[in-house]
Amino acid sequence: MRSLPMPSLADIDDISLTGRMLGALLYYPPEQQDVLSLLAWLNHDGWVDEWPCGARIDIQQAAVLINLGLAEGSRPLLSEEFQRLFIGPDSLPAPPWGSVYLDRESVIFGDSTLDLRRWQSTLGIEVQQQHREPEDHIGLLLMLAAWLAENQPEQIGTLLGEHLLPWSHRFVALLEEKTEHPFYQGIARLTRVTLNDWQARLHPTVINKDIFF
Repeated sequence: MRSLPMPSLADIDDISLTGRMLGALLYYPPEQQDVLSLLAWLNHDGWVDEWPCGARIDIQQAAVLINLGLAEGSRPLLSEEFQRLFIGPDSLPAPPWGSVYLDRESVIFGDSTLDLRRWQSTLGIEVQQQHREPEDHIGLLLMLAAWLAENQPEQIGTLLGEHLLPWSHRFVALLEEKTEHPFYQGIARLTRVTLNDWQARLHPTVINKDIFF
């Protein structure tokens, strides 16, 4: 099994924090209690200085959009936009599952999902979910990065290089382009900034894969 050198303690702490937060914001609906706590944290100006990944100017640009999205007139529409983006019933403008981008037929539970599942199995990882859904949801993978940082940090490079970074840039671009709410536009930018920072720190070997969506 290929693994990369151990990340530094600072990298571990920063990936744990940012992966858990971004993963929750992209996976759980905004009315979920843990997300409400994150929204409250993002609603104060000081978080820009506390975000450990990325250049401050890039974080500030994301924060402007996030703050607009949390303003009184926009916040009530957050749940509706989450539903439109990630749940349906209409076709999703920015599907959050990796195999939609990596499988020629743009299906969920594609070959890339099965590859991820097999890799997780070799590490003894079993994702606990209330509903059967693909393990390659962007939110789940970001939270998995946080878990690996705390438990198997030598495997973060493999997660990034083989299972996340080959397609995440396309998802983030679509999310920023297709969302109708400034909050998720800001989260898309913050996710891009953060993933770029992870990549610059850890230098994972990113597998070049065709994108079909």
